[in-house]
Amino acid sequence: MPELPEVETVRRGLQPAMEGARVERLEMRRPDLRFPFPEKFVERIEGRRITHLQRRAKYLLIGLDDETVLISHLGMSGSYHVDAEAVRNTPGHFHVDRSKNEKHDHVVFHVDGPAGKARIVYNDPRRFGFMLLTTSNALDDHPFIRDLGAEPVGNALHADYLASRFAGKAAPLKAALLDQKIIAGLGNIYVCEALWRSRLSPRRSAATLVTSRGRPTRRLEDLTQAIRAVIAAAIEAGGSSLQDHRQADGTLGYFQHSFNVYDREGEPCRREGCSGTIQRIVQSGRSTFYCPRCQR
Repeated sequence: MPELPEVETVRRGLQPAMEGARVERLEMRRPDLRFPFPEKFVERIEGRRITHLQRRAKYLLIGLDDETVLISHLGMSGSYHVDAEAVRNTPGHFHVDRSKNEKHDHVVFHVDGPAGKARIVYNDPRRFGFMLLTTSNALDDHPFIRDLGAEPVGNALHADYLASRFAGKAAPLKAALLDQKIIAGLGNIYVCEALWRSRLSPRRSAATLVTSRGRPTRRLEDLTQAIRAVIAAAIEAGGSSLQDHRQADGTLGYFQHSFNVYDREGEPCRREGCSGTIQRIVQSGRSTFYCPRCQR
């Protein structure tokens, strides 16, 4: 499933073509994705101007000029592609052609804006993504948004905040970090990478990083910085392309080439001076990759 850096990369890729553009036509090529499309979905979007594109956790938020907000989730395999009239040059070894399997193109936005005319195509082979509508006033109370925790970018995530959420929490550190009510948008890949950077075992109790007075330990401060750093690096790299993720222009993200532990089972630990071997364990049904020698 695309994680926060992948969704942020998609948002940035769509922004030039969509922000400020008018939706001249909206094609719906099926009645549903993970959920049925909202009632009068086409009528509520056609003719409206897109005022802004935002992201909250793993949700893409498309704001319209009548205060309607389109909440889009990519699910397991969803992606957006921009087909613009202008010629686009995307150099680099990771450039790939747009998916040729057009039978999975389920929604097409025909827009015209400052960047010219373009087709914004939503493709989703597994159809586990979804699109819902709300209003800007009701967004914070939407069932998918209201309980989300702090974003791992910006100033909301800090050690004192995590200490307040980890105090007395016996759950393994990996599970606590994946709790979207604590940190919004943080997924399996980047939790594994942040734990490796901060030399922390995914098995240890979250409460062990909080003092008896409820203050963050130095190790929790290190973890907080590691989370922020790994997310920032992944966004800069355009996300991680494992199976389905593509940027909006069709380019592959390349953070996967910087993985230190994720999907490296049986390989040597990359930390200088460590002779450990990366292991894989299963926690709450998900694979966890870590070095048992240097992560304690």
